[in-house]
Amino acid sequence: MYLPLRSISVFNAVARSGSISSAAEELNVTPSAVSQQIQALETHLGTSLMVKVGRGVALTEAGERYFSMITEEIDRISEATQSIRGLRPVTLLTVRATPTLSSKWLLPRLRSFLDANPDLEVRLNGTNEVTDFTRETVDVEIRHGRGQWPGLHTEGLTEEWFFPVCRPDYAAAGSLEVADVAQHRLIQSVKSQVQWPFWFSMSKITPPNQIRRVLFDRSHMAIDAAADGIGLALESSLMMWRELRDGSLVCPVRNPPRISQTTQWIVCPVDHLRKNKVSLFIDWLRAEVAQWQAEQAQQLKLPFLD
Repeated sequence: MYLPLRSISVFNAVARSGSISSAAEELNVTPSAVSQQIQALETHLGTSLMVKVGRGVALTEAGERYFSMITEEIDRISEATQSIRGLRPVTLLTVRATPTLSSKWLLPRLRSFLDANPDLEVRLNGTNEVTDFTRETVDVEIRHGRGQWPGLHTEGLTEEWFFPVCRPDYAAAGSLEVADVAQHRLIQSVKSQVQWPFWFSMSKITPPNQIRRVLFDRSHMAIDAAADGIGLALESSLMMWRELRDGSLVCPVRNPPRISQTTQWIVCPVDHLRKNKVSLFIDWLRAEVAQWQAEQAQQLKLPFLD
């Protein structure tokens, strides 16, 4: 029986990326050529496999079933081809995490995982989009939220402390009283789970009606803004550990309220835990978190971290 292998390969690329243009770029062909291959496969199978949704595509029910059945086989073919060509077989681990966690915490540590696991190739997808594990080929996600996702393995990454920070030449460490904070320009990430009104409430302070603010949609932008001397940022010790360690950010408030939360969670389907590459990555994350916790207790010397 004739198998349209080229069309199957193209379909797999589109289904993985969710985009005809992305698949075309990956395969080094035109989007029109990709669409033609998809149409040929649908004709061969006698059913529709995907539909357009906005700028991307979504799999139909038949498309999802077909994709789930062929993905593992295509991966095997790829590894077999690399092996026969004399190339080292590589297993791909796809990790999704928020942009701030990816750039501020995960990326600076990733080399140790890669060095310890040379047969793994890591794809780090830095986005706030929540993974749909039923149709996306993501192995594990570090998800921002409150840890309430039924049906998934959910494990808190670590407890984070939230406190005001600024550049040391903007205000020295411990130089401000809690009541002084409202007089300064306040920097905030709008997606943070700890906002300034909550901080003032925990401080038992009623701020004035008019507060100078600057808002960002990413925590890493708020951290960088504070390091640039724009004002005071309310951020997580997890995300700004390097700036605190290097002294480019300090806590200027004497005796700030103790505010801690877990906002980052290791998330994946339960059956993914049986994959060796996933268990290796999660074990590595746990070890890195334990080391980070020990280092911050020694280096930061902040009273509320004791």
